Amino acid sequence: MYKRVIREAFLSSIPVMMGYIVLGIAFGMLLENKGYGVVYALLMSVFIYAGSMQFVAINLLTSGASLISAAIMTLLINARHMVYGLSMIKKFDDMGKFKLYMIFSLTDETYSLLVGSQVPEDCNQRYYLFLISFFDQCYWIIGSIIGAFVGSLMTINTTGLDFAMTALFVVIVLEQFLTSERHIYTYIGFGVSVICLLIFGSESFIIPSMIGIILSLLFMYNKGGMKDA
Repeated sequence: MYKRVIREAFLSSIPVMMGYIVLGIAFGMLLENKGYGVVYALLMSVFIYAGSMQFVAINLLTSGASLISAAIMTLLINARHMVYGLSMIKKFDDMGKFKLYMIFSLTDETYSLLVGSQVPEDCNQRYYLFLISFFDQCYWIIGSIIGAFVGSLMTINTTGLDFAMTALFVVIVLEQFLTSERHIYTYIGFGVSVICLLIFGSESFIIPSMIGIILSLLFMYNKGGMKDA
């Protein structure tokens, strides 16, 4: 039984593996380029494991940002997880001893798998969902270590590597837009971002956009609009 669960969870996580290893390599190379080696890449990917926030953390480390600034930036960038969490409360309540890890490991891509994947027959749901989350983090860790090693052995121009995470989000949005009949969330995100871009400019629109999107989604949730949007 356990072999089947492991196999099915691995097969379901392959799409994320293809992206996370590449993105992890980009992260590891950028981190090494800034003077932080393999150990930092490993520790950050094990204990932080926050995707886009890890890319931002590189700049926070090199710029000497205060803990308060880092905390505020982390909260704003990862605030979308509050919306994720609301939809996963019931499912995670059934995870038993895995619950805390499931909360910690809930990235954008893992969330899409947990929500969209049907648990195969004869597979224990608890172990299946846990293994998907665990495999996804392993892919990120492996990619980070590879990237840090490559960065330490070769002198590579890393300009543009930090766009890798942005590119992944663009692909995810396009895939969801093309396969889903409900586009209200995409319109909200795009609309709020454009308005904030026009008001605050290209250098300062990200944080107001995040706040605006979160408030819009929370307003919809309170009004019950997220059920049939």
